[in-house]
Amino acid sequence: MLDSTMTYLHALILSIVEGITEFLPISSTGHMVLVAHFLRIDQTEFVKTFEIFIQLGAILAAIVLYARRILTNWKLFKQLVIAFIPTGIIGLTVYKLVKQFLLGNAIVTTIALLIGGLVLIAFDLLWREPRHATTIEKITIPQSISIGFFQTLAMIPGVSRSAATIIGGSLAGLSREAAVEFSFMLAIPTMLAASGLDLIKSSHHFSSSEFQILTVGFFGAFLSALIVIKIFIGLLSRRTFLWFGLYRVILALAILGFGLLK
Repeated sequence: MLDSTMTYLHALILSIVEGITEFLPISSTGHMVLVAHFLRIDQTEFVKTFEIFIQLGAILAAIVLYARRILTNWKLFKQLVIAFIPTGIIGLTVYKLVKQFLLGNAIVTTIALLIGGLVLIAFDLLWREPRHATTIEKITIPQSISIGFFQTLAMIPGVSRSAATIIGGSLAGLSREAAVEFSFMLAIPTMLAASGLDLIKSSHHFSSSEFQILTVGFFGAFLSALIVIKIFIGLLSRRTFLWFGLYRVILALAILGFGLLK
């Protein structure tokens, strides 16, 4: 049955949040979980699927931007497939555990936002890009695998997929620009697989009204992400992680300090 607390307005709000936050290192899933909590939306199986599925809408914006480049560059395509393998294997292994116990958990999300913010601040203050950093055309198999393992950390809500992969790419020797672009491209197979898997396992339980809500969320996320993605690419390629880290820490401390999870 349709979750009585999930409305079309809720779907639109969450989809805009997803579209804006998907490509920033502040955790789109974390923000959706917290917004859903504050909107008093029960974390039913449908709502959890919604929070996974609408990320596919945002990823469609990346497909529009990068599809030609990926499909015309066999080496880059191969490296993206290799980077996805660790996520695919580990994701299939822990899918039920993550969806049952972690996704929708506002406390876990807030703590992950706090820890992730501190990591971003420390990385920004301590990391210096090597002089001969790898460009996106020269990414190696070991670098791709390393980035893939970093991406698996984002299975925990509140851990940003983009932050994990950009930091992972930087530590593997990529330039900042290459790490950002590879992170955005890697989102395509990752979210296609995650959304597809969840729909296969869950969609037979949903009503026609719930599919309509999923559709609203999908297109809302796509349009909002399409508007902002190019701005975010430039922002992440040129600017530091410091402000994103501070934002995460302040948000988490405000939520914990004011008891907003009650």
